[in-house]
Amino acid sequence: MDNEFVVRSNSLCLQLGYGIGHVLNDVCASLWFTYFLVFFHLVLEFSSTQAGNLMLIGQVVDAIATPFVGYHSDHTDNFISARYGKRKLWHLFGTFCVLSSFPFIFMKCIGCSMAHKWAQMYYFAAFILIFQIGWAAVQISHLSLIPELAEDSHIRTHLTAIRYGFTVFSNLFVYIITWIVLHITGECDKEQVGPADAWKFRHIVYIVLGVGTTASVLFHICVSEGRGFRQQQPLIDHNDGNRVHLSIFRKLRLYQVAGVYMSTRIVVNITQVLIPLYLHKTLSLAARSLAVIPLAMYLGSLLSAGAQRLAPRSFTRKLNYFVGSICSLIGFTWIYLDSDYNYKVYYIYVVAVLIGFGGSQMLVTSLALTADLVGDKTEASAFVYGLMSFTDKLSCGAAIAIIQMYADGASASYYRDMLSWVCGGASVLGLILTLLMPKLTSDAQLTDSRPSINVIEEETSSSPSLL
Repeated sequence: MDNEFVVRSNSLCLQLGYGIGHVLNDVCASLWFTYFLVFFHLVLEFSSTQAGNLMLIGQVVDAIATPFVGYHSDHTDNFISARYGKRKLWHLFGTFCVLSSFPFIFMKCIGCSMAHKWAQMYYFAAFILIFQIGWAAVQISHLSLIPELAEDSHIRTHLTAIRYGFTVFSNLFVYIITWIVLHITGECDKEQVGPADAWKFRHIVYIVLGVGTTASVLFHICVSEGRGFRQQQPLIDHNDGNRVHLSIFRKLRLYQVAGVYMSTRIVVNITQVLIPLYLHKTLSLAARSLAVIPLAMYLGSLLSAGAQRLAPRSFTRKLNYFVGSICSLIGFTWIYLDSDYNYKVYYIYVVAVLIGFGGSQMLVTSLALTADLVGDKTEASAFVYGLMSFTDKLSCGAAIAIIQMYADGASASYYRDMLSWVCGGASVLGLILTLLMPKLTSDAQLTDSRPSINVIEEETSSSPSLL
């Protein structure tokens, strides 16, 4: 390995520059999952069904774009990519798509705000499509840069840790900015979100996109894509790779782990989407609670990360998932049973921390189960994570669309029931599938042993819900 390449990989500027390369995606994902339905249903006054269908469109486009971008990113070969780097080139393309579309999603239809809502859906769907393609391009190119920047596994792990650290910052930043804007501009403690708040969300988007854009510019200045050993050392032979990928679908363990991962993602993502609507419609809390409660949930996920680092090695995957699912179930049961004054003022924060802690514990464990499935034989690891991501995005999008389909005209307790039964049921399903899973043996792994690079630690940091 080239000594100059080692020095460059250890550069503080390069490491920090890489870490901030996904900040734009992180802040957009936080706004998308937490406030998309709130904005479209409560501010723009779309029906619940219309808002759910728009989110479903976004999830489907994201699911399809991810493997498409991954394939073409690997096969980009032209003069510009040779000079600038094919990963950075796709990152630049994705950044442009995100910046040119995301602001229009969180503002009124320009020149058509008085048009019929179904007509406006075509307007917003166009920007959602561009945004989701751009988001996928940034995510995939940023992840695939890790092996380009570092050959040593320790450096790769360090880059992953830095990346996750900036993800934490991004989510906290979004919730704090939202709380500040809603708190300062609120006229009274009882004020709820409504059509008059459109300008507030527009300013929130401008602020977070300003930070995300600055981070992306610094990323392209500080990071120089490696073009040394990776160009001369292909991962696997293409014919052999096709055989490996096809053989994956014959492994029963893949479907077991996929069931656990999909159930976990439903818990984490659906909770993040429905909590603001539950706070507004069921509990009738003030607008600023829509920022404070998600912030408390995220702090709970940080507690989970610390707890897992301190946990003894004797803690198994099943035990970790059991602890996480029980904490989540306690939170969802509490939501279903309680709604009095003390609950709204005090206990709702305890519930938020419990759900955040449990969801993070479940998510990290499900990712670890996937990593165990692949083992040291990582020829198809990116493909496996792609399959997991594909099912996750489609299932969550479909679940949200179905929930929103029956929300119009429903009672105030509707979102309470959906949180309790859908997310609680997914917690139970994930726990059952985990407990029924036999101990992993070499026979259950997906591929035969052969030389490869380890990309598992890169994928475990890509989740937006630790967004």
